[in-house]
Amino acid sequence: MNEQALQQQIRLQLSRGTVRLWRNNVGALRDQRGQLVRYGLCPGSSDLIGLRQLTIGPEHLGQTLAVFTALEIKTSTGRLSEEQRRFLAIVQQLGGIAGVARSVQDAQGLLDLGG
Repeated sequence: MNEQALQQQIRLQLSRGTVRLWRNNVGALRDQRGQLVRYGLCPGSSDLIGLRQLTIGPEHLGQTLAVFTALEIKTSTGRLSEEQRRFLAIVQQLGGIAGVARSVQDAQGLLDLGG
């Protein structure tokens, strides 16, 4: 299975209930005037960006919070760029959910969805 098909499978199977995932295309192109237009969250940002619902401790009693989620989708042989590594590390350091998924099961594990 190629990366695009895996990404689509993960997004469709896991983006429901307490999780929402969206495709994040990152890149640049030239418009009709020749101006470079960049798109996507930022260089190195993950393929799937989303939110994971979470209910937490006493100081937030009764509130439901969303945790920023970033899944970088790779095939079994795919490699992370340094920018992708940095992006995942920042999300993790700030308390978000971030990691590399090479299968639907990897993504479920990262999202703590069981099986």
